[in-house]
Amino acid sequence: LARFEPVKFDEQIVAAVEDAARARALPCKRMTSGAGHDAQMIARIAPSAMIFVPSKGGISHNPKEFTSHDDLIAGANILLDVVSTLAQEE
Repeated sequence: LARFEPVKFDEQIVAAVEDAARARALPCKRMTSGAGHDAQMIARIAPSAMIFVPSKGGISHNPKEFTSHDDLIAGANILLDVVSTLAQEE
Protein backbone atom coordinates (compact mmCIF):
# COMPACT_ATOMS: atom_id res chain seq x y z
CA LEU A 1 0.00 0.00 0.00
CA ALA A 2 1.10 3.54 -0.65
CA ARG A 3 0.13 6.90 0.74
CA PHE A 4 0.27 10.03 -1.40
CA GLU A 5 -0.53 13.59 -0.44
CA PRO A 6 -3.70 15.09 -1.91
CA VAL A 7 -3.40 17.42 -4.89
CA LYS A 8 -5.48 20.36 -6.07
CA PHE A 9 -6.40 20.24 -9.73
CA ASP A 10 -5.77 23.09 -12.15
CA GLU A 11 -8.47 25.75 -11.72
CA GLN A 12 -8.55 26.65 -15.43
CA ILE A 13 -9.16 23.04 -16.45
CA VAL A 14 -11.73 22.45 -13.70
CA ALA A 15 -13.60 25.59 -14.81
CA ALA A 16 -13.45 24.40 -18.44
CA VAL A 17 -14.98 21.06 -17.39
CA GLU A 18 -17.79 22.86 -15.56
CA ASP A 19 -18.38 25.21 -18.51
CA ALA A 20 -18.51 22.28 -20.96
CA ALA A 21 -21.02 20.41 -18.79
CA ARG A 22 -23.23 23.47 -18.43
CA ALA A 23 -23.08 24.17 -22.19
CA ARG A 24 -24.44 20.67 -22.75
CA ALA A 25 -27.09 21.17 -20.02
CA LEU A 26 -25.49 18.41 -17.94
CA PRO A 27 -25.33 18.53 -14.15
CA CYS A 28 -21.92 19.08 -12.61
CA LYS A 29 -20.43 19.54 -9.18
CA ARG A 30 -16.96 19.71 -7.71
CA MET A 31 -16.03 16.61 -5.76
CA THR A 32 -13.23 15.42 -3.56
CA SER A 33 -12.02 11.95 -4.48
CA GLY A 34 -10.42 9.80 -1.82
CA ALA A 35 -9.28 7.19 -4.33
CA GLY A 36 -5.87 7.31 -5.95
CA HIS A 37 -5.88 8.15 -9.65
CA ASP A 38 -3.27 8.64 -12.36
CA ALA A 39 -4.33 12.29 -12.47
CA GLN A 40 -3.13 12.62 -8.87
CA MET A 41 0.41 11.82 -10.03
CA ILE A 42 0.22 13.84 -13.25
CA ALA A 43 -1.05 16.92 -11.38
CA ARG A 44 2.35 17.17 -9.70
CA ILE A 45 4.02 17.88 -13.06
CA ALA A 46 1.28 19.14 -15.41
CA PRO A 47 -2.07 20.92 -15.20
CA SER A 48 -4.76 18.26 -14.61
CA ALA A 49 -8.39 17.65 -13.73
CA MET A 50 -10.83 14.75 -13.74
CA ILE A 51 -14.27 14.18 -15.20
CA PHE A 52 -16.46 11.83 -13.20
CA VAL A 53 -19.50 10.18 -14.78
CA PRO A 54 -22.32 8.63 -12.75
CA SER A 55 -22.23 4.95 -11.85
CA LYS A 56 -25.41 2.98 -11.22
CA GLY A 57 -26.18 3.03 -7.51
CA GLY A 58 -23.08 5.15 -6.86
CA ILE A 59 -20.92 2.02 -6.89
CA SER A 60 -17.35 2.59 -8.09
CA HIS A 61 -14.02 0.77 -7.90
CA ASN A 62 -15.96 -2.47 -7.64
CA PRO A 63 -16.78 -5.31 -10.08
CA LYS A 64 -20.45 -4.27 -9.83
CA GLU A 65 -19.69 -0.77 -11.13
CA PHE A 66 -21.79 0.13 -14.18
CA THR A 67 -22.08 3.35 -16.17
CA SER A 68 -24.57 3.70 -19.01
CA HIS A 69 -23.38 4.24 -22.57
CA ASP A 70 -25.17 7.61 -22.60
CA ASP A 71 -23.26 8.77 -19.51
CA LEU A 72 -19.96 7.53 -20.96
CA ILE A 73 -20.65 9.39 -24.20
CA ALA A 74 -21.57 12.54 -22.27
CA GLY A 75 -18.28 12.35 -20.34
CA ALA A 76 -16.31 11.81 -23.56
CA ASN A 77 -18.04 14.79 -25.17
CA ILE A 78 -17.16 16.98 -22.20
CA LEU A 79 -13.53 15.87 -22.53
CA LEU A 80 -13.62 16.71 -26.25
CA ASP A 81 -15.09 20.15 -25.51
CA VAL A 82 -12.48 20.86 -22.83
CA VAL A 83 -9.55 19.83 -25.03
CA SER A 84 -10.93 21.92 -27.91
CA THR A 85 -11.41 24.95 -25.66
CA LEU A 86 -7.95 24.71 -24.12
CA ALA A 87 -6.31 24.20 -27.54
CA GLN A 88 -7.94 27.40 -28.82
CA GLU A 89 -6.61 29.34 -25.82
CA GLU A 90 -3.00 28.31 -26.48
